[in-house]
Amino acid sequence: MSGPDQIRADTPEQAAARARIRRRRSIALAIALALFAVIFYTLTIVKMGPALFDRSL
Repeated sequence: MSGPDQIRADTPEQAAARARIRRRRSIALAIALALFAVIFYTLTIVKMGPALFDRSL
């Protein structure tokens, strides 16, 4: 087992692989957040109904 005081030296290939995995995870989280925002916005507009556009300003 490696302890917290043991330093792990990554090869450049391992570091690049970790960076790719981290980037993919970040992109997936960004897409999920954007999708959630779009769904929330759409459901809010739908819940307000068509009367939203018939009101006087």
